[in-house]
Amino acid sequence: MRGSDERTGALFSYVDLEARVRKDHPLRSIRVVVNEALAAMEADFAALYSRTGRPSIPPEKLLRAMLLQAFYSIRSERQLMERLEFDLLFRWFVGLGIDDPAWDHSTFSKNRDRLLEGAVAGRLLNAILAQPRVKRLLSTEHFSVDGTLVQAWASMKSFKPVDRPKDQDPPAGGRNADANFRGETRSNATHASTTDPDAKLYRKGPGMEARLCFLCHALMENRSGLLVNACLTQASGHAERLAALAMIEARADRPVAVTLAADKGYDTADFVNELRSMNVRPHVAQNTTRRFGRSAIDGRTTRHLGYAASQRARKRIEEAFGWMKTVAGLRRPMLRGLDRVGWAFTFAAAAYNLVCLPRLLAEPG
Repeated sequence: MRGSDERTGALFSYVDLEARVRKDHPLRSIRVVVNEALAAMEADFAALYSRTGRPSIPPEKLLRAMLLQAFYSIRSERQLMERLEFDLLFRWFVGLGIDDPAWDHSTFSKNRDRLLEGAVAGRLLNAILAQPRVKRLLSTEHFSVDGTLVQAWASMKSFKPVDRPKDQDPPAGGRNADANFRGETRSNATHASTTDPDAKLYRKGPGMEARLCFLCHALMENRSGLLVNACLTQASGHAERLAALAMIEARADRPVAVTLAADKGYDTADFVNELRSMNVRPHVAQNTTRRFGRSAIDGRTTRHLGYAASQRARKRIEEAFGWMKTVAGLRRPMLRGLDRVGWAFTFAAAAYNLVCLPRLLAEPG
């Protein structure tokens, strides 16, 4: 028979959140890894908070909620708190009971500086990778590096001459004045953004428009495709190669030479020579379309089978960049400043690893 559409709530109700989440849900294995990583960071959290005063929202719950924001493409903290009010899955993952109220969205803004000061995003990434069952998935000899552009949260109208008179500034609270940029030469040497001074004008390639953006860099191990390091710099022509050298240097101190795969943009003599001096084999794609000079990678490198394997594996880093931009909201993050955007990128890299881990941990060893 048909049930009645009765809307009267029961007088007493008991909801077990653990029983409401199905046993094979991907968030179950992710939550185990996250909880172990947060437990390993207990001393770091204790150093960030005072021992006196009113208890605050635990940083563990804040980070779990921010991971859900990245997993489910939630645009703002306000929408995240609205989702946390009624979604039992979110409450279970964060650690809230069915009767516990969700906190105010402004809590994230108040605690973001504290988490930024403690470099929590980088520590979380390292804590996830340091777990024994995750560590066995990582390669210690073969890596890939690449960079991607992230558009800054700043308008092109904010890119103004550095030495302009102050009386030309628009009144506070008003709209931007109409501007005509035709015939005007603008560069990072003479102009800067009034909204985000750390953002630089950069062009991805010939014939493409220049935008205010940052450069994000990631180092991936080639066995499982997990990101082992991430950083953000100002956009410049040499930033990708300098960041790659800085990220691989800590992993190059080994008796056996490690390999580093990269695309054609890294095919320069200076970069290749620096890698060889660090006992790193440069598995860089050859740039055969260069007008002057030859590729810095010759037959000594390309004749080995490992070179072809590195060229196939290095393209997987684009999957990480694509996920972080389309799902985690890193295409144009609503943050300003090199430190804040860099923190968000490193945190998104940790979230990407967590998304990949359920499948990797389920595979037979």
